Amino acid sequence: MFGIVRPCSHRLGDALKTEWMAHLCGLCLALRADHGQFARIVTNYDGLIVSVLTEAQTQRTPAQRRTAGPCPLRAMRTAPVARGEGARLAAAVSLVLASAKVRDHVADRDGVLARRPVAAAARRVAAGWDRAGARSGAALGFDTAVLVDAVDRQTGIEALAGPGTSLLTVTEPTETATAEAFAHTAVLAGRPQNKEPLAEAGRLFGRLAHLLDAVEDKEADDASGAWNPLTATGTSHAEARRLADDAVHGIRLALRDADFVDDKLVHVLLAHELRNSVDRSFGTTTCSHQPGPYAPGTGSPYGPGNPYAPGPGGPGGPGGPLPPEPPRRDRRGLIAGCLVWAGLACTCQMCCGTFEDPWSRERREGLCNQCDCSNCGDCCSCCDCCSNCGDSCCCDGCGCDC
Repeated sequence: MFGIVRPCSHRLGDALKTEWMAHLCGLCLALRADHGQFARIVTNYDGLIVSVLTEAQTQRTPAQRRTAGPCPLRAMRTAPVARGEGARLAAAVSLVLASAKVRDHVADRDGVLARRPVAAAARRVAAGWDRAGARSGAALGFDTAVLVDAVDRQTGIEALAGPGTSLLTVTEPTETATAEAFAHTAVLAGRPQNKEPLAEAGRLFGRLAHLLDAVEDKEADDASGAWNPLTATGTSHAEARRLADDAVHGIRLALRDADFVDDKLVHVLLAHELRNSVDRSFGTTTCSHQPGPYAPGTGSPYGPGNPYAPGPGGPGGPGGPLPPEPPRRDRRGLIAGCLVWAGLACTCQMCCGTFEDPWSRERREGLCNQCDCSNCGDCCSCCDCCSNCGDSCCCDGCGCDC
């Protein structure tokens, strides 16, 4: 699963988390229905935004949801999932962009793709995805050739880029591709007046996706000698952050000019969550839900006022109390724990459920439920500065300027 918009369930709230999951599962099932089981591996967090945008511009009808059967990725639970043209467009776009990603890895000779037989097989898969995406796009009136052309131009632009080249020159093909995808949601929804603002939002989203990918990969690319846009153009970390912040702000402004029927989820994903994605990529945020050895804000394993802290009256001082022993739970043996682990893994509860640790028996959250949010403990129930958020919005001190 890839993508820059990876929302925390604590911020979304129950209602918007259900909606977000409906679009994610809808994208996955649209890929399966139109292109077969194997195509489901291109399901990604960013692709579902196309489905979200399409639905946000239309009146909700019962036909836009169906109840999907039990799925291992939902810990064998049923769930309502999105269906319709938005999910199918998201599937077509995801296929073409995943194809581009594969070809990029082949060109860089990453990992096993450095081997010619594997690279040849990967190229065939990518070509098949291009054709499948083109068929689905044509059925929806969307020409995926625009996406393919943008991807093809990327290689030439990177070959010519060097110190002094504007970073925006390198990100232009990605911007063009996402602008076309975002704008076509207005066509599917029957709101042509939204094409221009959504194209602008898509252009800036593409810029941000390319930029954050470069920031996250820079250290590894520099170590391996792989091409990285920041290194190649000599763009500083501060300049990259400025461009990212400008893109987030521009997306918010563009969304104001679009006419939505219900934009709560759009606003949370493209206003609040993009800000968190930038903070995460630049390493300026931590998660208050993740367990850690230190109390929040103390820089110490002992919270303020802890009677068991070292010092006078503490366990290190004379007459200080000893910390109480944590409750003991019967641990499983190695073999029994491995068997339980296999069962949890096969049912995907370790991914998307709440489960008991196979060995220690402690309650743990699945990987899909682990948040990466900052200041979640200070979430507000709604944004006082913005009427778009609704009751489920959870923001970091209401820092949005919308």
